[in-house]
Amino acid sequence: RSNTAENMAWSESVDTVLANKEGLAAFRTFLKSEFSEENVEFWLACEDFKRTKSSTKIASKAQKIYSDFIRADAPKEINIDFHTKNDISQHMSEPTLSCFDAAQSSIYSLMAKDSFPRFLRSDLYKELVQKHQDRNQKRWLPFL
Repeated sequence: RSNTAENMAWSESVDTVLANKEGLAAFRTFLKSEFSEENVEFWLACEDFKRTKSSTKIASKAQKIYSDFIRADAPKEINIDFHTKNDISQHMSEPTLSCFDAAQSSIYSLMAKDSFPRFLRSDLYKELVQKHQDRNQKRWLPFL
């Protein structure tokens, strides 16, 4: 798949951006400019958490995610509703791999419906697409 096709695919869904290293970096930069990079950081932390195999690591990673993103006054506190926050708090004594699923889903929705459409309209995104188009033209037209 060509880079230009990949860039165009980014506009189709937030998933394509989150799955692509360069797309993710650009989206992160954009979220930082909007003071909401904690959303993508939380989402990525949850993705990593769900791949955890060791039960001791599950507990320590869950505590880290909780203290970084969920608890009141967390340094990167995400914006989730009281019930979701409360459910997570109650699971912290015995965390499971699915304990952050509702919060992650909520943050994903927020990014997909709110931040992502603005990202696609941003200069950052337009510059990225232009850079890839320029790079591809050079690759396919070396004689110019």
